[in-house]
Amino acid sequence: MSLEIANLDVSIEGISILRDINLSIPQGQMAGLIGHNGAGKTTLIRTIMGLLPATRGSITFKGQDISKLPSHRRANLRISYMPEDRRLIPDLTVSENMLMPAWANNIKDGEERLKWVYSLMPEIADFGERKALQLSGGQQKLVALGRALIPGRELILLDEPFEGVAPVLARRLSEVIADLRAEGLTVLIAESDDSHSADLVDATWRIERGSVSAGRKDPSASLA
Repeated sequence: MSLEIANLDVSIEGISILRDINLSIPQGQMAGLIGHNGAGKTTLIRTIMGLLPATRGSITFKGQDISKLPSHRRANLRISYMPEDRRLIPDLTVSENMLMPAWANNIKDGEERLKWVYSLMPEIADFGERKALQLSGGQQKLVALGRALIPGRELILLDEPFEGVAPVLARRLSEVIADLRAEGLTVLIAESDDSHSADLVDATWRIERGSVSAGRKDPSASLA
């Protein structure tokens, strides 16, 4: 199993946000996490990434308990996160933005990995030397995904990847995410609805008011 979450509680400033979360994603599979705004999707993803502390429970990745690891240690395990708001640095070029995780985490083959990302998404190679602020919102989403793929070689956490993206670019994002299956990546996609991810994922969970329940799943995925 790639990712296992057991009995997870998360509170922020004393307010309970996530309650008794139990889910697991097998290696190389894609899962959807569906819920309205405020349901707890982003909190769960940020907790998996180590950006928020868990109050109770455990997060296990490939058999290792990572619950207490800081976020940079989790990044070293090849876990990566694409935030909903992209968080590109406006005055850096596309290439520089995508290489930031390699520089921050001392990834030796960052340049080679960037070439692979460009082969996966040749359209962003065409504006690799443009500054991020010159791109449309949809183009920035592609760049943010590319940046996440520089360190993310085992597990990718995608928070609302299709939000605010024009239909043509949303379809392109879907194609790119589908291609990640061939790379053996484990992927968790958080969305408000499953209109874009339904055909991509092996399993779907619903999150509402900080609790997760089974939606659709195949027999090889599991929800505790």
